[in-house]
Amino acid sequence: MIIIGADFHPEFQQIAFVDMQTGELQERRLKHPAEAESFYRELAAGDVPVRVGMEASGHARWFERLLAELEIELWIGDAAEIRTRRVRKQKTDRQDARLLLKLLLKDDFPRIWVPSWENRDLRQLLWHRHRMVQARTRVMNQLQAVALNEGLRCKKRLWRTERQRLESFPLARWADRRRRQLLELLDRLNPTIAELSQAVEQEVQKCPAAQRLATHPGVGPLTALGFVLIIGKAERFQCGKQVASYLGLVPLEDSSGDRRRLGHITKQGSSMLRFLLVEAAQVTVRSLPEWRRRYLHLMMRRGRKIAKVAMARRLAVCLYWMLRQGWDYEQWVKFGSHVGQPGNRHGVQ
Repeated sequence: MIIIGADFHPEFQQIAFVDMQTGELQERRLKHPAEAESFYRELAAGDVPVRVGMEASGHARWFERLLAELEIELWIGDAAEIRTRRVRKQKTDRQDARLLLKLLLKDDFPRIWVPSWENRDLRQLLWHRHRMVQARTRVMNQLQAVALNEGLRCKKRLWRTERQRLESFPLARWADRRRRQLLELLDRLNPTIAELSQAVEQEVQKCPAAQRLATHPGVGPLTALGFVLIIGKAERFQCGKQVASYLGLVPLEDSSGDRRRLGHITKQGSSMLRFLLVEAAQVTVRSLPEWRRRYLHLMMRRGRKIAKVAMARRLAVCLYWMLRQGWDYEQWVKFGSHVGQPGNRHGVQ
C-alpha cells in the first residue's frame, strides 16, 4: 500500500509518500492540475492500493472528483486538530506534508465526516438562494434610501402600493438612472428567488427528515433542509451541546484556574445555517408562548441580540433531537420535553 500526505494549495501540492512494501520515502511537488493528474493516474494504473490524507480546505473539489474517479482512498482531516499536532515552530510545505504522512502511518489522523456529492450539490442550491436574497435586500435598502430622500416613508408598503410614486419622482440624470437600474435588477431577482424557493420545497418533499423538522413552529422548508444537509448523520454528535458548538452558537471560553471568561459566540461552522436558525427562532418566539416568555426574560437580562442567539441555540438542539430520534414536533413535545420528570410516565404528559 502507498500512503500519501498531501499539503494542498490552489496552485500546487507538496506530497510525502511511502511504499509500505519497500519502506521507501519520497517527496514531490506537483503543479495543478496537469502534473498532479498525471501522477495519480500512474499510481492508479498499478495494482497497489493508495491512500491520500489532506487537510480540509477549499478549492479542492476537482481533486476529490479525480481521486474518486481513480478509486483512490481519500481521507480529509480536521485542520485545527492537525495544527495542534505540530511540534516545531517552523512551518513549511514539506514539513506539513511529512506531518500528514506521520499521522497516517501512526493511525492518528483526525479524519472528519465528508458529505456526499448529492449533499454538496443541494447545499449549492441553498447557498445560491441565500446570496440572491442578500443581493435583493441590498437593492431594496438602496431604493428605500432614495424614497426617504424624496420624503416618502412607507416601509414595506413601498413594494406593494407605493411603487408608482417611487418611479414617478423627478430626479437628476444619474440619480434617475440609478433608480431605474435598481428597479430593473429587483424585477430580475424576484422571479429567480421564487424559482429557487420552489426548488427547495421540491427537495424537501423528497426528504422525510426535513419534512419532520418542518413541523416545528417557525421552521420552514429552507431551514429544515439546511439543517439536514449541514448536520448530516445525527449520530455523529453525542448531545445537543456538541451540535451547538459545531454550528458556532456557543460562547468563546478562555478560562484558567478560578477565572472563567466567556466571550461572544465562536461563529464556527456554517454561517448560512446560523442565520437561518436565528430567523426561524424569532418566528418560533412569536408562535409559542413558552418560547416568548423565555425570550423576554433573556432580553431583559442580557439584551435583544444575545436573547436571539440563545433561542437559536435552543432551536438547534430541538431540531437535533427530532432528527436523531426520527420525531415530528408533536412527538418531541410528547416524549422529548418531559422525559424523566416525576408524574409523567415515560415522559408523556
